[in-house]
Amino acid sequence: MSERDDFVRRFGGVFEHSAWVAARAFDRAASAGLSAGNVHSALCNAFRAASPAERLAVLRAHPDLAGKLAVAGELTADSRAEQASAGLDRLSPEEHARFTRLNAAYTKKFGFPFIIAVKGLTKEDILAAFERRIDNSAEEEFETACAEVEKIARLRLSSMLPGEENA
Repeated sequence: MSERDDFVRRFGGVFEHSAWVAARAFDRAASAGLSAGNVHSALCNAFRAASPAERLAVLRAHPDLAGKLAVAGELTADSRAEQASAGLDRLSPEEHARFTRLNAAYTKKFGFPFIIAVKGLTKEDILAAFERRIDNSAEEEFETACAEVEKIARLRLSSMLPGEENA
């Protein structure tokens, strides 16, 4: 296995179901060193340099919060742990119905699922952000969702490369 293949295997899931981001980031990351900060910077630069359609595909690769994939147990390990950390795996029927309604309205309006870095947030924080952001313009929300994807990537990398959180 080449260094590039190993890098993509290791970091290809940092941007949800979008290993192409890691493939495009390899040269920059390899030359800068494999710290969480360097890998994050390289991945984000590759993501930002992508076409709007490619970035939209990354957004669309994310699951709905507390959605049907979660209920069916089909989330990636990272997504499952992230959603569980915010209590999204322990919703009351009423809370689940509220998430389902918001997910449907948000996806209908923007064409991709609501994305937020949930670490350190409660389900109430997430619902408040959901209700606030659903009023954004399409352009604002695309940029906000892309920024949240980059936050999620940083959190994932920090857990993959322990001791380098501030690198």
